[in-house]
Amino acid sequence: MKVAYVQMEPVFLDPEANYSRAEKLIREAADQGAKLVVLPELFDTGYNFRSREEVEEVAGQIPDGPTTEFLVELAKELEVFIVAGTAEKDEKGNLYNSAVLVGPVGWGYIGKYRKIHLFNREKLFFRPGNLGFHVFNIGIAKVGVMICFDWFFPESARTLALKGADVIAHPSNLVMPYAPRAMPIRALENRVYTITANRIGEEFGLRFIGKSTIASPRAEVLAMGSEDKEEVGVVEIDLSLARDKRINEMNDIFKDRRPQYYTL
Repeated sequence: MKVAYVQMEPVFLDPEANYSRAEKLIREAADQGAKLVVLPELFDTGYNFRSREEVEEVAGQIPDGPTTEFLVELAKELEVFIVAGTAEKDEKGNLYNSAVLVGPVGWGYIGKYRKIHLFNREKLFFRPGNLGFHVFNIGIAKVGVMICFDWFFPESARTLALKGADVIAHPSNLVMPYAPRAMPIRALENRVYTITANRIGEEFGLRFIGKSTIASPRAEVLAMGSEDKEEVGVVEIDLSLARDKRINEMNDIFKDRRPQYYTL
């Protein structure tokens, strides 16, 4: 199975321009055989909002908003699954930093995740996620979703792995330098594949680091993006590695857990 990250530079508060940019890159990944494509956090809007009014201007409902509808149509045409970050406005007007998962014909809109661990000024605009961590069975793989700063909390990836994820899709807008080094460790300690799709560029003094990363259950960096270019990374993954939690004949990382000793 081939998977991909899309690394792009969103245009601030211009969803239509970002749909066009994303479509070009998703098509490139699909042309290389990718069946699961991960886009950055807030790929359609930009990130460094200055007011709640700006977020409300571009946030949409899920699944009935324009971003989800765009992704569903593209996924159906290209016969791929897509995970993408977007600003969500629910029926009560609450705002969430969310991600959607969509798929080809027969799938369409599959589900969403709302970011649980908000970073810095996100707390001024978004509510913390309230749907928990969820693993989606898309037939070809079981995909868990977390967003950007969630990586900083080991419980995020561990929860998804314990729920059966083969792959963790990780839409991101990384500004700190640590995640490209840390994500292979998250992959190793949970014996899963991780796909971190980061953005590039700068918004109002905030610089994004690029370096989108696909890591294996053996902590191998299978693909890493540049710091400043829009691009895709496509790799073949072996899901049997993610489904085998043994590291030798005597040790299984899940069976060897001693959760009764992990309490405070």
